[in-house]
Amino acid sequence: MEKTFKAALFDLDGVVFDTEPQYTEFWGAQCREFHPEKPHLERDIKGQTLVQIYDRYFAGELEAVRPIITKRLNEFEQQMEFVYVAGFESFMADLKASGVYTAVVTSSNNRKMEAVYGKHPEFKQMFDAILTAEDFERSKPDPDCYLKAALRFGAASSECIVFEDSFNGLKSGRAAKMKVIGLATTNPAEAIGPYCDMVVDDYTVLDCSKCKALL
Repeated sequence: MEKTFKAALFDLDGVVFDTEPQYTEFWGAQCREFHPEKPHLERDIKGQTLVQIYDRYFAGELEAVRPIITKRLNEFEQQMEFVYVAGFESFMADLKASGVYTAVVTSSNNRKMEAVYGKHPEFKQMFDAILTAEDFERSKPDPDCYLKAALRFGAASSECIVFEDSFNGLKSGRAAKMKVIGLATTNPAEAIGPYCDMVVDDYTVLDCSKCKALL
């Protein structure tokens, strides 16, 4: 029996947009200021939510600087450049033509998304659903977000493919029992490989038929 490819579920940063270098620059500045004893900490926090970063690295005495960092981050995100990962727009058109549902499943909040919509007025129309941090009870690597996205489309886990770049995101897709395609935009291909069914550098090598073959 032929498998159905019903839904493609995309993380945002490092998956739809090639924003990770910008975040590395931002967190590098914060870490050098508040954690000078931990060189290159910005590499270790890649893919973690703000809550996870705060809980692990800005607790105790450093809890007082959280509002400062949050304000800086909000201002930074309003000025960010949101450049699509190579081949993404063509890939989305192929999915749409093939009748596959698409959703963004991101830990970003609504304020960040408003900045995205401001830079890309077409963004909302590209997807059948956009789920943000406000829609989930539990953050990645918990599967909650991807299971909720599948539910929006009445899709079984076996009918969904997750597109992720971070370790927490990849683990989330795995925990949801979905096929996972890893984008090597944030971490090396050999590092994320064990958590993926396929690893790609961008979408120029993908089409709907290749994705369907994974199911």
